[in-house]
Amino acid sequence: MPRSASAVAFRASVPVMFGYLILGLGYGLYMHNLDFAWWYPPLMAATIYGGSVEFVIATMLTQHFNPLTVLMITFVVGFRQFFYSISMLNRYEGHGLAHFFQIYTLSDETFAVNYTVHVPTGVDRQRVYTLISLFDYCYWIIGALSGSLLGTAFALKIAGLEFVMTALFIVLCLDQFKRESSHLSTVSGLIITILCLLVVGKTYFLLATLVLLVIEFAIVNHQKERR
Repeated sequence: MPRSASAVAFRASVPVMFGYLILGLGYGLYMHNLDFAWWYPPLMAATIYGGSVEFVIATMLTQHFNPLTVLMITFVVGFRQFFYSISMLNRYEGHGLAHFFQIYTLSDETFAVNYTVHVPTGVDRQRVYTLISLFDYCYWIIGALSGSLLGTAFALKIAGLEFVMTALFIVLCLDQFKRESSHLSTVSGLIITILCLLVVGKTYFLLATLVLLVIEFAIVNHQKERR
């Protein structure tokens, strides 16, 4: 049984390593296909560290850039992590500056690992949490850098790779649809998106959709609290 914090953290992070390296590789190739310089993917991976948000922003940077739309997308897509952070407050408590790094790197996978990891007696639990967060963070950056360098070195242009973002969100939507007890959010989201596209056009439909979805979420959440 591993006794050092680094050994415990690395062992727990191995499943994430395989996933992040492969997904990061795809992200790096995707960015290369969009004609970004090789250093863009690792830079965005390190600063945004938002998974699906990074794919969205990569596409938006090739079009008319609207900071407000990016802000709304980031808020809506990443809002679930607000609840992750609440459930991890006690676990991440009292670890100095590392506390802020743990919060910044709290992805879906890191949350799952840190929430369930078994830390042997005598091993610094907070150090394990920090190292797992660091390892996962590095896996994603290395994957993005590898994909970017691979695409640059071999001048890879994979036809249809731009569809990866669409495919990603279709899979996420279907997975959410199967798990949710009520399909109100999924169905209403689809209807609102189509209506906004028809009413305001494709230039501003995304921003209009996000605003309406946030309003809908606030109303539904308020009704739940009143029950």
